Amino acid sequence: MRFFVFLISVLFVSSLRAEDGSRLWLRMEQNVKAAEVRVERGTKRTPTIDIAARELENYWKGGCRLSLRVSPDGAARDGFTLRRSGDVVEMSSASDRGVLYAAYTLLRMQQVGDSLREGQVVAETPAYDLRILNHWDNPNGTVERGYAGRSIWKWDELPAKVSPRYEAYARANASVGINGAVLNNVNAKPGMLSSDMLRKVAAIADVLRPYGIRTFLSVNFASPKALGGLSTADPLDADVQKWWADKVAEIYKLVPDFGGFLVKANSEGEPGPQDYGRSHVDGANMLADVLAPHGGLVMWRAFVYQASSPDRACQAYEEFMPLDGQFKDNVIIQVKNGPVDFQPREPFSPLFGAMRHTQVMPEFQVTQEYLGQSIHTVFLATMWKDVLSAETYQDGGLTVGEATLRRTTPKSVTAMAGVSNIGDSENWTGSDMAQANWYAFGRLCWDPEVSAARLADEFLKQTFSADERFVGPMRQVLLRSWEAAVHYMMPYGLHHIFAGNHHYGPEPWYHPGGNIRLDWLPEYYHRADSVGLGFDRTKKGSNGVAQYHEPLATLLGDLRTCPEEYLLWFHHVPWTYVMRNGLTLWDNLCYTYNRGVDEARHFAAVWNEMRPYVDGERFARQKARFDRQAKDAVWWRDACLLYFRQFSGMPLPADCPAPQHRLDDLMKYRLNIDNYTAADMEKLP
Repeated sequence: MRFFVFLISVLFVSSLRAEDGSRLWLRMEQNVKAAEVRVERGTKRTPTIDIAARELENYWKGGCRLSLRVSPDGAARDGFTLRRSGDVVEMSSASDRGVLYAAYTLLRMQQVGDSLREGQVVAETPAYDLRILNHWDNPNGTVERGYAGRSIWKWDELPAKVSPRYEAYARANASVGINGAVLNNVNAKPGMLSSDMLRKVAAIADVLRPYGIRTFLSVNFASPKALGGLSTADPLDADVQKWWADKVAEIYKLVPDFGGFLVKANSEGEPGPQDYGRSHVDGANMLADVLAPHGGLVMWRAFVYQASSPDRACQAYEEFMPLDGQFKDNVIIQVKNGPVDFQPREPFSPLFGAMRHTQVMPEFQVTQEYLGQSIHTVFLATMWKDVLSAETYQDGGLTVGEATLRRTTPKSVTAMAGVSNIGDSENWTGSDMAQANWYAFGRLCWDPEVSAARLADEFLKQTFSADERFVGPMRQVLLRSWEAAVHYMMPYGLHHIFAGNHHYGPEPWYHPGGNIRLDWLPEYYHRADSVGLGFDRTKKGSNGVAQYHEPLATLLGDLRTCPEEYLLWFHHVPWTYVMRNGLTLWDNLCYTYNRGVDEARHFAAVWNEMRPYVDGERFARQKARFDRQAKDAVWWRDACLLYFRQFSGMPLPADCPAPQHRLDDLMKYRLNIDNYTAADMEKLP
């Protein structure tokens, strides 16, 4: 009997067509005969309406006739209504973009098995106005914090040659509701605003526009000097203001629906208004003034920190809170989800609950810079929902999501940004499972209330298989993956103990010597000594807890009431401190790291059982990654426990497995991430 089951499995696997992952979650089979789609009278045939009609003609298999309608009384702000009456499904909106989103929603329902019943009405309006991907792509084709090959933007070919990948990219984004793209790195080069580059940008924008996607650019604040030949970039200088106004006018002639600028200023060596004794308000408002006549926005990043500060986590609040209420209506302050830098687990940034009079937008990192990059499977929807649902206690009670969706003025724009994980690899994201984070980001921008389990189901059914024998086990893998990564990397609020040059592996000892900034070293954050572990942000330490509203500030500042997942973020905790389960901090660290190892091994075992439901190409590619993730979890566990044991002086619990590595060997190991490929995975420790 076992042989018969095995034979059936082999025959089933052999019948699955090999896939390179390029189709993402849009693996619909095209109709032999086009579905019946009617564009109603009075609805203008725009390129966007044409796309909606074409997608439905090609892929709708529901039998019903389809009606597309744009009317003034339709849902606004990209919203739509789906309504089934008899054998007709009507899709209506106040805009052609809304009709396109309705079409993709109907096709998604078809793919995941949600039928539209007679008389049923589905009405949706996106939560955030601007749902935007930030590409950290450079003009030379490299991608900062990119783990899926080179940039998808082929600047050397543009504008003469336009890659078909641009439209495939636009289609994928539109299918999950993403409506904006910043094309280049926040560490922007002045040359990005040259006339030659802007013509290339215009060619990309022409492809994105019919899919409802506005194009944005990151700008270097010193561009008037570097590109315009001025002697200054002082935002209050009249010549500087004129240069920016002229440049913006040039952009809008090429890209009429240009979205605006993303700005990283006076951070990590980037130029900004503080170079001239001016404030963030001066810089942001100057750009806002020149963009406002064209309907453009300024997204001004709050990621700032100085080497002299006693606590890097406090600096964004310290710089921006005094400026609350001084920014123009078309300025949005873009704030990373946590106070430091996209760590595996951070408390939410206190700016979300603090800035009452300035529009604030969350910035998430879709690319897994600190979470195993394109190798580890870590489903980030669970993290993002944890942040969005966190209570800030602003004005008596607002979650992060509610605070960022509240408009500070009638003209304010709400927004959410995600740092892209997309490259030119065939499957877009390097890992087939990493596609889930691109998918989930778009869906959460549209509807922050949708559950992580629902997002996992949708992704798995559309991308791999709708068979519940596949979806059920893999849903649990995705839903547990973030917590598992925290367990084997940095539990209880530990943070930033990565290898300094690539952030892939553990190096709590990292210190290359020389005149390096303390806040670039793991020891700055973990503060391990003979007494204990963790960063003291209580009133006796940096007083970072004071940046949160009460009663949260008091709760976080008391060792007895601080949530244990943030214990070492806010407290320097003795090794022998007894936690709520009756075990010491040291024993809990040991058990939690081992739990993470067990979970990573379990994920690899589950994937091995999925062979009958996935084509061989994607199965093998992902198997290598799950196996590597399990090995990496051991690497993390051994490195951290062996290193911290030097300070605690305490033995591993008797029922914990012995380390598989020696600390000396781990401290000597160097991963050459520049030449790192999937084929190198077995070469890691």
